[in-house]
Amino acid sequence: MTGYTTATVNSADGTVIGYRRYGGTGPGLVLLHGGMKAAQHFSTLATTLSDAFTVHVPDRRGRGRSGPHGEGHGIAREVEDLRALLAATGAEFVFGLSVGGLIALRTALVTPALRRLAVYEPPLSINGSIPMDWLPRYDRELAAGHRASALITAMRGLPVEPIFHRVPRAALTPLLALGLRAQKAGPDETTIAELIPTQGHDVRLAEELADTVPDYAAVRARVLLLGGTRGPSFFEPALAALAATLPDARRITFPGLTHEGPEDDGHPLVVAPALREFFTAG
Repeated sequence: MTGYTTATVNSADGTVIGYRRYGGTGPGLVLLHGGMKAAQHFSTLATTLSDAFTVHVPDRRGRGRSGPHGEGHGIAREVEDLRALLAATGAEFVFGLSVGGLIALRTALVTPALRRLAVYEPPLSINGSIPMDWLPRYDRELAAGHRASALITAMRGLPVEPIFHRVPRAALTPLLALGLRAQKAGPDETTIAELIPTQGHDVRLAEELADTVPDYAAVRARVLLLGGTRGPSFFEPALAALAATLPDARRITFPGLTHEGPEDDGHPLVVAPALREFFTAG
């Protein structure tokens, strides 16, 4: 038993977007994962919320059951993907983690039917607050087939996982390369090696949306802004700026949670009650 069923929807450009469906009796809620992740990383959160919602968890472009990024990939394609899923499922609620939160915010600007959204630490760069100078090295390593090196470059460039800074690159690279070769995906799962190439696409989404805070004054959906106290420092200015700009928003900060808080490897059972309350409140 997987606890979910699967389905697909075609985006505006014909790309297939695959998704998981949990529950089936409550209002529709979409969970949108962040960078270098896939639908599988929201299993616990989706299962926990499925008693109150019909939870839809897509694999974003370039991973899992979904099609490739395609030519001209950017925020417009990601918004089209989410809008197609909302139209197919009738969902009016969205939770987005990291880049998934940016996509949710942009979608709210053009989707009046989206009534409420919650975002956890969206990487909204303000005056260069999010480092992106590591991208050229990452691209070179990826093009050369050195995925372990590319992963280290990305994780050091975006200091989400401290271990990538504590352990010397020379020692970390062979260990990661061995681990990537040894990892086997379970049924309906995507390996880390397969997810590494998606990180560049997601960081370029953040680059495309840098310094767009004023745009979100036009969002009419009710918004819940979430974050933890142990994530990288560049998320706090973004959350503060959004709180000051969005017409109808409130914030919750979770003590001790990292950027992975809502995921299976984080503390999804801590985040779930806040989402449940927000999406069910009158």
